[in-house]
Amino acid sequence: MQFVCRLGTPEGSVIEETFDATDEDSLRQDLVKRGYHLFQVRRRGLLGWLRLPSLRPRSQRIAPRELLIFNQELAALLRSGLPVLQALDLTLVRQRDPIFRQILSQVRDQVKAGEDLSTAIAGFGDRFPPLFSATLKAGERSGEMEQVIRRFVRYLGLVLETRKRVVSALVYPAVLVGLSVCLIGVMTVYVLPQFTGFFSSLRVQLPLITRMTMGISLFVKSHLLVILTIAVIAGFALLQFSRSAGGRESLARWSLKIPFLGPLFHRMALSEFCRSLATLLTGGIPLVTSLEVAVSAVGNSHLRAQLEPVIQSVREGRPLAETLEETGATSEIVIDMVEVGEATGSLDVMLSDVSDFLDEEVDIRLQRVLSLLEPVMLVLMGVIIATLLISVYLPLFSLLGQMQG
Repeated sequence: MQFVCRLGTPEGSVIEETFDATDEDSLRQDLVKRGYHLFQVRRRGLLGWLRLPSLRPRSQRIAPRELLIFNQELAALLRSGLPVLQALDLTLVRQRDPIFRQILSQVRDQVKAGEDLSTAIAGFGDRFPPLFSATLKAGERSGEMEQVIRRFVRYLGLVLETRKRVVSALVYPAVLVGLSVCLIGVMTVYVLPQFTGFFSSLRVQLPLITRMTMGISLFVKSHLLVILTIAVIAGFALLQFSRSAGGRESLARWSLKIPFLGPLFHRMALSEFCRSLATLLTGGIPLVTSLEVAVSAVGNSHLRAQLEPVIQSVREGRPLAETLEETGATSEIVIDMVEVGEATGSLDVMLSDVSDFLDEEVDIRLQRVLSLLEPVMLVLMGVIIATLLISVYLPLFSLLGQMQG
């Protein structure tokens, strides 16, 4: 089988090449052993492109919540004085997730064979965040594995808490839109067509709004199967488009341009980048290596592509603040804080502070957006539903007026 891989070379450049391998896991392990950093891998050909997520997941990445619990247990066991191998045995017994248990079993076997824990973790590619293996490597080099893991736990906890707050804030608007769409759909498909025969028996001229509403309702009901089929095909096409490299880049770029929400997504991605970089630098990892890992951990592919040239610029000896400013991908507060951190030798502290500031700004802006979005949604849905009701009752009012006359 052939796989198309997007790789980071040991020299710091990003390439895309095609490799032959028996399966994806063996290819990942082989590339990691050869010194490459794997950003993306996909099957080449039509079957790989048409892979259904319900039949075969595109990535069996460990859930952040499961990874957080695992690291909390591992840190506690290491703190009690247990060796890494024995700690892995105990966490394996307590692991309930089948995918994580299988991966953890293979990691345990590799560590038992003499490999470092960070190397064994890195062999599973994107099953784990790139930051995890890099953090473990820093702990192995410094001999402070337990402290390094606890630092990663704090990082992961903050990231999960930020995402949880954002998702919780968006639940109410999502439920409101869903219920409104369902109500409009039921009225259009089932309720309004019931009045068609009644209105046709009336000897009155139907208002324009009633004729338009009834026409749309009858069209939707008579072509409901076709409409649903088109919607499913369009959704499937969008899914395949999002899987392609160009599609992911386009969707990531568009997501940053969405009114109101785009700036929120941008600040969340910047916060993740700054926090990842601060965690790695605190662990004693060199700046260039930390940048490689932190940039690869950015979720938005468009922002990640904008930040990738920073790695080479810093490798050439240029200041980080200056290269970040040239990309145009970061805010002024990030550049200013990084510049102060480089001047004072406390870059990790400044990056941690700026990530906290960005998280707070996301919360404030999200509340502002929701305070504007919710009343607009209520008014819009109310206008649509009121229009449907008026189109039904207006002919009855006209008939009643004629009878009274």
